[in-house]
Amino acid sequence: MSSASFSSTASPAGPAGSDDDSAGHSLLLRPIAQLIRLPNLLIMLLCLVLVRAGLLRPATPLATLFDLRFGLLVLATLCIGAAGYIINDYYDVKIDAINRPGRLVVGRAVRRRRAMLAHLLLSGLGVGIGGLLSPLLGVVTLGSAVLLWGYSVRFKRVALVGNLSIATLTAALVLLPELQLRTTNSSVWAYALAAFLLTVVREIVKDVEDMRGDAQHDCRTLPIVWGVARTKWVTGFFLGCLLLLVLGAIGEALLHGPVLLGVWLLVLVLVPLLALLRLLWRADRRRHFAKLSTWCKGIMLAGVLSMLLVEVIG
Repeated sequence: MSSASFSSTASPAGPAGSDDDSAGHSLLLRPIAQLIRLPNLLIMLLCLVLVRAGLLRPATPLATLFDLRFGLLVLATLCIGAAGYIINDYYDVKIDAINRPGRLVVGRAVRRRRAMLAHLLLSGLGVGIGGLLSPLLGVVTLGSAVLLWGYSVRFKRVALVGNLSIATLTAALVLLPELQLRTTNSSVWAYALAAFLLTVVREIVKDVEDMRGDAQHDCRTLPIVWGVARTKWVTGFFLGCLLLLVLGAIGEALLHGPVLLGVWLLVLVLVPLLALLRLLWRADRRRHFAKLSTWCKGIMLAGVLSMLLVEVIG
């Protein structure tokens, strides 16, 4: 084929080539968004915003949200979170190939070396920004990055240790705006405890859901070590503690206000928690535990949104 004929056939393809480039970028962005768990990062962002504006600074929500130091805290937190998801997938390629083959990104859409580089860059950026904000936030972000690495490498394979590690990190996320502002607001600590307990429940449920792949790679998670029946009792213990905490919060809100918060927690948190307990008792198949995990996500979202209704406790 001559160069002229090549030009004549190639020239009309200019716009189509642009479409192909756009499609290529879209195909590239999709696995990256999946790798860093973009929906989860958005929920983390929502949590930080609602803690800051709903719990700690309700009188001036817009001013506090557009504060530069808060923006840097959000950036640091999301960098650490994204880095944690990347390193978790990096070390879980073989397990995910069994448990979640359709969601496998590292080694398929993203090279392992690039994934590790992204983890290091994001972790370094997050810890660096945290250190610039304050020594305390620097320690917290560094500790979070190290704990996420330890979780991915070892802790998640040890019964209950990995579950408590992730729950601690979730509670720390809720506390970050308070650690920056030092308002001595007691309600934020109650939310952090609730986040801790619900996260423990969800992480144990996920371990039951992932038993098949975990067992093939010598993981010693709670359901593998103790069996599903005993694991359900442990999960029920943490769920019971959460129910007592929510009941106390509902009683306080209904008696002393805000009443709307009490109604919200009763309808959208307590009732689903009771349904979750019932589902947990009856669960005996993988799909049942997958459903439980989804319920936990919904309850957590309802709990986060309830921050809009909380009055600051002086």
